Amino acid sequence: MIAEPFVDYYETLEISPSAQPETIHRVYRLLAQLYHPDNIDTGEVEKFNRVLQAYKVLSDPAQRAAYDIRHRSENAVRWRVFSEGDPVQGLAAERSKRNAILTALYTKRVNDPDKPGMNAVELEQLLGCSREHMEVSLWYLRESGRVTRTDNGRYALTAKGLETLEEEATSSTHKVRPALPAPLTPMDDRTGTRASSRPV
Repeated sequence: MIAEPFVDYYETLEISPSAQPETIHRVYRLLAQLYHPDNIDTGEVEKFNRVLQAYKVLSDPAQRAAYDIRHRSENAVRWRVFSEGDPVQGLAAERSKRNAILTALYTKRVNDPDKPGMNAVELEQLLGCSREHMEVSLWYLRESGRVTRTDNGRYALTAKGLETLEEEATSSTHKVRPALPAPLTPMDDRTGTRASSRPV
């Protein structure tokens, strides 16, 4: 039997995995009204059904507990920019974090252009880097116009941010990762470094 593909219900409802039941209920009501087939202006059957399914699972404590186990497991195998042994401070690390954030937001925009933003919790889980260690990077990306905050408080890539990624992609020391999820580059047995970090 083929396993069903994993669906991120938290992403469907645009909430944090730590959201309280009251928040889940409130957001569900808003989205259900927005996408309900009877809504002439914004009704969409497919989106309404996805929202309904997400709510059924996340509003039930037992189903949510079981789902959260799989959610954590799925996130654990997603692309990690920083391995556990990597430093998270210093100028080189800051540049790496900025590029990682831009790449994540680029991939999000390409894969889901209707909802191109990501919140800090999603970035933290995706990149394996705590919000505290991303604060300076996010501040710089916002101040320099490479990232913007959307109306709902999410981070989204700007045209300037895309140009930065394109410039980085042409450099000899950095290549944009094509899509999420992607595994870490294997270690080179001869040098003990990751292949992507060696000068070309």
